[in-house]
Amino acid sequence: MALLDCIEIEPKQTAVASVIWLHGLGASGHDFEPVVPELQLPADLPVRFVFPHAPNIPVTVNGGMVMPAWYDILAMDIDRKVDESGVLSSADAVDALIERELARGIPSSRIIIAGFSQGGAVAYQCALRHPKPLAGLLTLSTYMAMPVSPSNANAQLPVMVCHGSRDPVVPEQLGQRAVASLKAMGLNPEYRSYPMEHMVCLEQIRDIGEWIRERLTPDA
Repeated sequence: MALLDCIEIEPKQTAVASVIWLHGLGASGHDFEPVVPELQLPADLPVRFVFPHAPNIPVTVNGGMVMPAWYDILAMDIDRKVDESGVLSSADAVDALIERELARGIPSSRIIIAGFSQGGAVAYQCALRHPKPLAGLLTLSTYMAMPVSPSNANAQLPVMVCHGSRDPVVPEQLGQRAVASLKAMGLNPEYRSYPMEHMVCLEQIRDIGEWIRERLTPDA
């Protein structure tokens, strides 16, 4: 499998951890690039950020228009009729990026998978099923597109779920439903709600920065 094209932000020192962060429908790897400095990670925690670009595919709900998408959106009820093969294919593509980080010397236990909206649905699938222990899963304004059982290695995976209380695209109810599913699997996700629409806000970004720091500091 050819690796996805990515934007990569390298720390000033040799990276000791990595965050692979997936964008939403119609966006690109550049979408969350400006967030990195706002996370305010300490200089002594050198983290590589990998922002892959989704492939360009036709999207059914947009009249078949070709755009960056991790999988097809088949209906306006995004959680009802799901392009399961597309979700799994994108999860496989993220798996390949994880393998590249391992080859670069980053242990799986120091890799966080993150995703916004459609990218978050793929992140759920990829991180929970991954056969090696990961550092964490961060999902933003998203939903669990299809069932997934956590691997033994990630049965206690740290998860942070963020959602906007005014989200008209992915209603907060879907984020809360994902949290309930995670709890039913035996995980203990952290849930944060913000008074915003389908977006990110500075308070949220600072909270994410703190969470990443807690997950990736050497004695974490």
